[in-house]
Amino acid sequence: MTADLVPEIAAALAEVIDPELGLSVIDIGLIYGAEAMPKGGLRIVMTTTTRGCPAAGLLVEAVRERALASGLAASVEVELTYDPPWTPDRMRA
Repeated sequence: MTADLVPEIAAALAEVIDPELGLSVIDIGLIYGAEAMPKGGLRIVMTTTTRGCPAAGLLVEAVRERALASGLAASVEVELTYDPPWTPDRMRA
């Protein structure tokens, strides 16, 4: 992924709001990374604040849909991980 595309992806994903905390997935620090894939695809790695988060499916789908709607990628794959585990230190001040 080119460095100039990273702010655009972050801006798009900042519109995805965690329903429990009322903050964006960017501000909470749930997005671990994004990388360009072949044929214009995008792979996003994210987490949730806890394992078994009831909003996990909703958040993953919202991130995927928002990234696609941004027009920055032809396809989007979202991987949910808990390694490393999320901590409040990941939140933006």
